[in-house]
Formats: sequence, C-alpha cells, structure tokens
Amino acid sequence: MKIYNYLSLGLAFAFLVSCNPKNSTAQTQPEETENLPPVETRAANTDYKSAFEGQTRVAGMKTTTEYQVDKVATDLKRPWAVVPFSDGRLLITEKSGHMLIYSAEGEKIKTIEGFPEVDDRGQGGLLDVVFDPDFNTNQMIYWSFSEKQADGKNLMAVAKGKLNEAAGKVENVTVIFRATPALDSDKHYGSRMIFDKDGHLFVSTGERSIIEGRVQAQDLKSGLGKIFKITKEGKPAPGNPFLNNPDAMPEIYAYGIRNAQGMDLHPETGELWETEMGPRGGDELNLIKAGKDYGWPTITYGIEYGGQEIGTPPMQQKEGMEQPVYYWDPVLSPSGMAFYKGDAIPEWKNNLFIGGLSSQHIARIVIENNKVVGEERLLVDEKQRFRDIAYVDGKLFAVTDQGNLYRIKAK
Repeated sequence: MKIYNYLSLGLAFAFLVSCNPKNSTAQTQPEETENLPPVETRAANTDYKSAFEGQTRVAGMKTTTEYQVDKVATDLKRPWAVVPFSDGRLLITEKSGHMLIYSAEGEKIKTIEGFPEVDDRGQGGLLDVVFDPDFNTNQMIYWSFSEKQADGKNLMAVAKGKLNEAAGKVENVTVIFRATPALDSDKHYGSRMIFDKDGHLFVSTGERSIIEGRVQAQDLKSGLGKIFKITKEGKPAPGNPFLNNPDAMPEIYAYGIRNAQGMDLHPETGELWETEMGPRGGDELNLIKAGKDYGWPTITYGIEYGGQEIGTPPMQQKEGMEQPVYYWDPVLSPSGMAFYKGDAIPEWKNNLFIGGLSSQHIARIVIENNKVVGEERLLVDEKQRFRDIAYVDGKLFAVTDQGNLYRIKAK
C-alpha cells in the first residue's frame, strides 16, 4: 500500500509518498493554485480552431486540500468497471467474464460467476455493471458485454440478473437489449451505463471502429455510435425523442457518438455528461441532450491514426450538430468517469474525474455553468491506464488496466 500526500495552503505538496516515511519525497508547490498554465504542453495534431474560447486547453488547477491516495489492491485481472455497494464495498468487473466483490480496504471478498459467455478479444469482454435503483430489495444488477453471434461476429448486449452473493453467482439471467447490427470487430463497444432519477437506463455504444460501423453512427436505424435510454425490461424509455419516428430505433436518446466509455449524471442538475474517445486527437466531453446529433464522423477535432484528415471536406463544426463542451488534442483516451458528489474535499465538489488510458493519469475537470474552467492531472507518476472511477462516501476509487485498485480520500 502506498500513500501520497498533497500538502495544502499553497506552501508545499508531497506526492508519491510510500507508507514507509523513509521513502517519502516532497516538492514545492506554486503559490498560486488557480489559473495556472494549461496542463497540456505538447503540440496538437492539427491546427484546427475551436468553436469557442475555453473549449480546449483551459487554465490549469492545483488541489490545495490535503488528501491521500492508497493503492489498496494489485491483483485484479483486466478490470473494466468499479461500482460501490451502498455499504461501501465494491463490485468490480473483469473482462474475462466474472465479477469480484472487494472491501474498501482492498480485501477480496467474493468471486461472482454465472454470466453469459463473452467475446473478450481486444476491447471486448464483460464490461460495465450497475445496480438496480431498488437493489437493496430486489438484488438485481445490469451489465454490458460483448456477445458472440452464430456467424462469428459480435455486438454489445445488456443483461440483467439477480445477484446471489452468498452462492457467488448471478441468477435468472436475461439479455434485455442488443446494439445491432453485429460486426466482425473487437473494438469500440462503448458500454457505459447509468440509471436516471426515473429508473430508466442510459447505455452507450461505440461504432465498432471499422468503416462499416463508423458511418452508422449517423444512421438512426442502427444501434452503433449511440446513447440509448431504455426501461429495466429493455424497452424504449417513455419520452424518448424518436419514439414516433418509423425510420429510427425508438431506444435512441442521442447519436453521432464514436466510442463513449464514460457517463455520469451531474450531482445538482441531473444532466447526463459523457466522455468519448476521438481518433488521433479530438477526445470529447459532451453534455448529452435528447435527440441531439454529436457529429461523428461528420465533424471531429481529430484525424486518422495514420495522419489523414477525416471527412470530405474535413469539418469541425456544422449546423445541426452539437459541439463538445471540451476536447483534448493530443488525446486523454478517456474511459470511466465520476462526479465528486460530496464535500469531504470541498474544492472537488461537483468536479468531474476522468480516467485517462494512454495519457496515464486522472483528469480533474472543473465545470461552471456547463463550461470547463480548470483542469488538473492526478496520479501522473503512477504511470497507469485508468479504466474506471467511482465515487462513494467522500472517496474516489479507480481501477487500472494493470490490475490496481486505488482509493483517494481526504487526509
């Protein structure tokens, strides 16, 4: 277990502090903790112009409240999601096809089996999990996974079942939704989920990375590159924007999405926020609204991995398509995210924390009036691919592709 201390009041901070004080290090912190230079200093991949001031590379921030980071577990195998029980324990998915229950101190309590077979090649496997809003009485959970099809292709599916913790299994499994069509790809499943205040389930899906799927992000008859809103039974949620459109899937809530691996509801407004991976540059933070088109692949601030521009002609803005609230170039590679909902660390209240994969840090994003006004990088020296982040009771928990579980809390 390692503990990292950040000392407050603008005098000094220490980071990368081991539990053994003999191995601790310290570094002087700048006196000013707001309006620092942008955290990104590398050259962008393009010379594209943003649509408005503050859409990228805003001022840097530095946390002043003392907090600590504990690496509480190191034995996870390809974790994808971490979700807290109401009592503070954690339910963690592993891509190979099972879930684990851990204590907040990093003790493995139980392995949960009984899930449908997953296609865990590439980016696939057992992916996100959420608790039913009435979990304390019905013990139901919902999860997303890459499901094999008879023709060798696969798709993103959502299933539900009853968690029998004592027996270490999930029971009465039912697949309630499939993002068709199936494709021959092992990438871009999307797959984040979250319940809204009315008990309906938001589900994201990617466009599967290949060109055949990419163009379907703009196709309302396709389940690729979308944000869905469904009932607990997998039916279209009441009030969905395309319910009466015969040329659209009625489950669609928003479209034009590349690969959304992060979603959370703002603690005060209840609005849905989403992060999605761009190509080479152009990772996005979006405020998702019903019926809106988020542009992919027609507009983007990124380019192909090989350096070619996207679209003919390449565009970053187009009437009728939503602009990202914020974008990154070079990329953050955003995955799971969580709003900090408490005030144990007061300056973090309502801030957004996003796991960075290739960037290997956690991004703290300060939002005011639906605009990003500050950005900070946390746990940079850990050099981890942060896959998911969860908030519970004043603490943040994060899992990494390398198999670590971190806890961040006030000191």
